[in-house]
Amino acid sequence: MRDFQAPGRSAIYASNGICATSHPLAAKVAVETLEAGGNAVDAALAGAILLGICEPQMTGIGGDCFALIKPAGDERVIALNGSGRAPAAYSAESMRARGLSAVPVRGVDPVTIPGAMDAFCKLSADWGKLGLARVLAPAIRYADEGVPVAPRVAFDWAEDGPALTDDARKFYLIDGNIPQIGQIFRAPSQAEVLRRVASQGRAGFYEGEVAEDMVASLQAMGGTHTLEDFAATACTYEAPVAGEYKGTELVEHPPNGQGATAILLLNILKHFDLTAMDPFGTQRAHIEAEASKLAYDARNRFIAESTPRLDHMLSVETAAKLAALIDPKRAMAQAAPLTEAVHKDTIYITVVDRDRMAVSLIYSIFWGFGAGIASQEFGINFQNRGAGFSLEAGHPNEAGGGKRPMHTIIPGMLRKNGKVIMPFGVMGGAYQPCGHARFVTNMVDYGLQAQAAIDAPRCFSGADGMLMESGYSPQVRAELADMGHQVSLSPEPIGGAQSILIDESGILIGASDPRKDGCALGY
Repeated sequence: MRDFQAPGRSAIYASNGICATSHPLAAKVAVETLEAGGNAVDAALAGAILLGICEPQMTGIGGDCFALIKPAGDERVIALNGSGRAPAAYSAESMRARGLSAVPVRGVDPVTIPGAMDAFCKLSADWGKLGLARVLAPAIRYADEGVPVAPRVAFDWAEDGPALTDDARKFYLIDGNIPQIGQIFRAPSQAEVLRRVASQGRAGFYEGEVAEDMVASLQAMGGTHTLEDFAATACTYEAPVAGEYKGTELVEHPPNGQGATAILLLNILKHFDLTAMDPFGTQRAHIEAEASKLAYDARNRFIAESTPRLDHMLSVETAAKLAALIDPKRAMAQAAPLTEAVHKDTIYITVVDRDRMAVSLIYSIFWGFGAGIASQEFGINFQNRGAGFSLEAGHPNEAGGGKRPMHTIIPGMLRKNGKVIMPFGVMGGAYQPCGHARFVTNMVDYGLQAQAAIDAPRCFSGADGMLMESGYSPQVRAELADMGHQVSLSPEPIGGAQSILIDESGILIGASDPRKDGCALGY
């Protein structure tokens, strides 16, 4: 039980259904959808699509998504890959010929075809109860009426807004200025797009005037995108990957997402007695950092749409060999830098309904405001997921026409004794596999309940050295620096998490990260 005399938030307990996500309005809409007779898929879609209006710097209909679904009355976990592909004419060779060593982060070069809307239509048709028109209605309403800019959203908008160019400035600034806390942000052109999808299905987005607007806008900027590329977009069902950690099984979306990295990281951490370490002390942070360097190095070499060495990456033998490379007293050099871009901006939503259908869904435009460009008529902000490709000739993740890039976004679920006990996610771009592993070890090794596991301070050893939140003491930071880590205070909160525990008693327990504006709500 938490200390009620200290700042913090309680977990949410409910019997009939819970949504946990990063904006309270989306959580409210999801619960209202459940109360109206919808199931977890209906609720997750209603909330996720609204988040594109509430948090447009993080996500939107020009982006991609991944989902894990546990059907009602069934312990299967089904993975849906809603990530879009590069246009057919996309070419690493042509970019190398232009003198590029990496796909640019902004502009038209990194724009891949949006995959999320196709996945949303598929999820609604295959698993939902209410239909697209009802599911899209809240987002249409709030896009027309507007949403007050929340505090964390304003913080991010101020950082990411300068990346907006040309038509995107018209749609995502207010009178040419970055919106402030409490200002009303409206997106009536997106409301029109959603109305067309509500009446026409995926054709309302991938064909006709909306698709023509996106293609014409991209081609005007030098893109090779065609109407055929958009019409051919199709999500795919896939088998999840899983790994066991001390009796708890972590279930992840398969590549082209980076979920296998979290499983490898936990497999490495098994070789160390974390329970004997201070959960927020020097030694645990050091071991986690070293294990992360090794796991992420494997990710950088192997993860792509097609990952022929996935079994090698997930094997316990591989993890044992990597664990033996860790010096308990000294930091190793950083792994070779990744040429593909990795970043932090996304939204995550999880819903469990009264029948215990569970949805774990993550939805993103990659960097803040994606490519920084938008379509001319409807203001669809394009993602920059192509920056996740490599330009290294022969690399599994080499850019190419019709390919999906390596993705940072990963939804998760936990199983115990064959039963799904918790859908969860940890936002934060490259941090996500480390965040998944830390969330699991916080609970398994240190006995923290989910809300406390989310609240706890975070650190991450990545491309910028070891970033540490202010919750770590100066003594711990100094000791890590003495061990050779390049330690600095993180300029912003590291990631953001949401979870719902399906308790043995039948009660649902929702937890939500205070690093975001959102909450868990139930009924």
